[in-house]
Amino acid sequence: MTMLAILSVVSLLGWLALVIAGYRSYNLPRAKMFRQIAIWVTVFALIALVFKGLGL
Repeated sequence: MTMLAILSVVSLLGWLALVIAGYRSYNLPRAKMFRQIAIWVTVFALIALVFKGLGL
């Protein structure tokens, strides 16, 4: 694994922590919070698959 790949993984984990902290600040029920996070993860995964399919 290259240094750039490690840096990318660490930064993505940092952003994930910020997103979870943001959701927790709204005092949402956990089920609703996890459902919204799952929806966003799905959206980003679909966009990534489209980009990968286009070769970008």
